[in-house]
Amino acid sequence: MVTQNRLFAWIRGFLYVTVLILLYKDALNRLVNVDWTREDYSSSGLIPLVVLYLVWEKRRQITKQPSVPSWQGIIPIFVGIALFWLGELSGEFFTLYFSMWLVIAGIFWLELGWEKLRIIRFPIFFSLAMFPLPNYVNTQLTLKLKLLSSQLGVGIIQLWGMSAFREGNVIDLGFTRLQVVDACSGIRYMVPLAAMAILLAYYYNASLWKRLTIVFSSIPISVATNGLRIASVGILYQFFGPQVAEGFFHDFSGWFIFMFSLGLLIAEIWFFKKLLPENNLDISPATSEVPTPICASEPVRPAMAGRFVVALIVLSATVAAANMIDFRQKTPISRPLNDFPLTVGVWHGIIIPMEQMYLDTLKLSDYVIVNFRNEKGKEINFYTAYYASQTKGESIHTPATCLPGSGWNFEESGLTSIQLDSRKENRAIRVNRAFMEKNGQRQLTYYWFPQRGRVPGNILELKFFVFWDAITQHRTDGALVRLVTPVSPSERVEDAEARMQGFVRLAVPILDGYLPGKNIR
Repeated sequence: MVTQNRLFAWIRGFLYVTVLILLYKDALNRLVNVDWTREDYSSSGLIPLVVLYLVWEKRRQITKQPSVPSWQGIIPIFVGIALFWLGELSGEFFTLYFSMWLVIAGIFWLELGWEKLRIIRFPIFFSLAMFPLPNYVNTQLTLKLKLLSSQLGVGIIQLWGMSAFREGNVIDLGFTRLQVVDACSGIRYMVPLAAMAILLAYYYNASLWKRLTIVFSSIPISVATNGLRIASVGILYQFFGPQVAEGFFHDFSGWFIFMFSLGLLIAEIWFFKKLLPENNLDISPATSEVPTPICASEPVRPAMAGRFVVALIVLSATVAAANMIDFRQKTPISRPLNDFPLTVGVWHGIIIPMEQMYLDTLKLSDYVIVNFRNEKGKEINFYTAYYASQTKGESIHTPATCLPGSGWNFEESGLTSIQLDSRKENRAIRVNRAFMEKNGQRQLTYYWFPQRGRVPGNILELKFFVFWDAITQHRTDGALVRLVTPVSPSERVEDAEARMQGFVRLAVPILDGYLPGKNIR
């Protein structure tokens, strides 16, 4: 009977793994070949090995605790399937990653039961560290970390006695200017350092508040040590030149800073042990072994087979639907965007081609870039990108993620409503507005997302409508419209605002004739 159970368990495991690979093959390919190759998340590829070790460490408790399969495990499986469709149809990989995590956790709950799942709850939750943050969160976090690290680096340089000034993420040392790029934001230290802090807190036999302190202190430590690294580059630059910001010294300083940061976490634990000792503590979950009676393997019951069959049918049906049903019919654009008029009211423009490297990255269906100028010499850059079908890796990217990555600092941002002049209807359009600065230059940006007759106000709303329309209309087409106008030092922002809104009132009715609307004849 034991052999029969073990054989049935291996068969169930093989079928689960097979259907999960088929269901999440695109997400797994993205995770391994794209996300884990990014320097910010290259350490995340080691997390599965750490998780396997953590589970192996619990092997005696796992074997002693009898399996009590539960139908409750079907709940996270269904939630995971719902998130799968949300991520699959909206083109969001992070949602697919979280869906995969939920489905796997649900399968363990379904097959092993809650008590056995509790034994490996930490490895299961720690496995979330293998996934990168959502693009928007990652970009905003990188931007803030760069700013904090730059401010701290300038402060340390000034304390050293050198003259240093900061303009955004550029540090002016007088004899040279240092650009604090994304690679020096500190996020590539914060991600592995936070993972190490969680592991240290897990093995640290102390009160909960001390463990949480260890975990959350990894964030200010990574910012502080990265600021120290930036300061060291500025101080040594005057002696050794640009080689201190590149090559061996750059890589070595990064490794040294990470090890130094890890040492600070260990010193923090030592401080707690020496100055704030605790007595009569229970053994930590990392090393405890709750004695439970050894239970012989139970026979294969119809209920056990029933749970497995239901889960397998649900997952297999999802695989079949995802591969056989076309939820994204390509909707052709009404007119080629390249035919957009070069005269719009008092504005006259010239078309600017996009470099092939950007076309390969954006994977859009059609686009146009026009630099418009009026008789006063004021300029507006007009850009529209159209996607006939939005899929994973081929969908609209909000300028809120790419503009900060180019060094622009958002001084003001938010939604604004523009009343359009229309004889047929009283119509207004919501646009995202951002006033930005970079190295003394200022610009005002408007952008919005025309999507099948709708104009979502943000990227989350856009993703939801892509998901909903894929189900109800089998359409995921949409566009991004972005306007940028320079704001001279002597010009008021209100004047640039009026210029942009006037152009929007002229351009939107024209653009309506190019982008497919809600109803397609």
